[in-house]
Amino acid sequence: MNIGVIGGGQLARMLALAGYPLGLKLICLEPNANCPAAEVAEVIKGDYADPKQLQALADRVDVITYEFENINLSALAAITHPPIYPAINALAVAQDRLSEKTFFNQLDIPTTQFAAINSLEELYSAARKIGLPAVLKTRRWGYDGKGQVVIHAMDELEPAWLQLQHQPLLLENKVPFQREVSCLAVRSTLGETAFYPLVMNQHQAGILRLSQVVTEEDEVAAAARDYVGRILNEWNYVGVLAVEFFEDKGCLFANEIAPRVHNSGHWSIEGAVSSQFENHLRAVAGLPLGATTANGYTAMVNFIGSVPPLATILKIQGVHCHLYGKEARPGRKLGHATICSVDKNSYSQQLQALCALAGFENSV
Repeated sequence: MNIGVIGGGQLARMLALAGYPLGLKLICLEPNANCPAAEVAEVIKGDYADPKQLQALADRVDVITYEFENINLSALAAITHPPIYPAINALAVAQDRLSEKTFFNQLDIPTTQFAAINSLEELYSAARKIGLPAVLKTRRWGYDGKGQVVIHAMDELEPAWLQLQHQPLLLENKVPFQREVSCLAVRSTLGETAFYPLVMNQHQAGILRLSQVVTEEDEVAAAARDYVGRILNEWNYVGVLAVEFFEDKGCLFANEIAPRVHNSGHWSIEGAVSSQFENHLRAVAGLPLGATTANGYTAMVNFIGSVPPLATILKIQGVHCHLYGKEARPGRKLGHATICSVDKNSYSQQLQALCALAGFENSV
């Protein structure tokens, strides 16, 4: 079976690696011929928004999926065959933060207070209503902390507006959360659904640095599964879905949707019975899903901007390293490493050592 992927980054690379044992061939559409996926999958060099290139991909595959959200919807909608998973309606919501928040509220999923901003006057009015501190964000294109400004006082409103104006914006109040968690689920074309354990995330400069599987089953995890289940059912969803939440005193506030495999699920490559990448392929290919159970205590640490010497990483027992083949530059995700152990003390020591190598201090 041939599976088309729009994008050729590290997510496409890991999808291709997961497809090999299953006999699934991936073909990627990507403007950069030297992309991370090129070493393990065929790449059609072309623009994501080029209808001819999209059709060239469609003509060679049995199903199409994607590794990022910023895709031209009209170009994608022109493809009548093969099927595209996740469906375009999920992609349309995920591309716009206002659409996301509105969608959450329609399903009675709690969010922070928010308001659409199209002028400086609207920003002042929303800030008085919502209160400060608040975060001014671009509605589209923002990722890894880009396209947003935290505002603590009224005299910071105009500078923030001047920095982000000329595009649709969203203001939302800044939640004093105890932790950020993500819930990953997968649903197949057969209607089968599975949930991965809840994951606790830590960021630095807006970029995910550490994800740890939450081993305890509690009401928060149950609530997260309930909310994500509502989304899967509403969309008749197919593929992996990640939803990020803020947790404050046991209450969850939905933050963002990712209709694809997600950075906070990379731990699952070694840390789960079936990884998010394998299960995404199973889902879109109409195959039975694999088990999502965690293999003990497990975590993922990102390498941002630089990668420690490989030998130094691999000296840590229980560590598995994944490098993306990218050129180093500040703020860029160059790879990650996972830890998996059945012993909690060993896991804690390994995680501390790995975080130190990655230049990140684990605060939990």
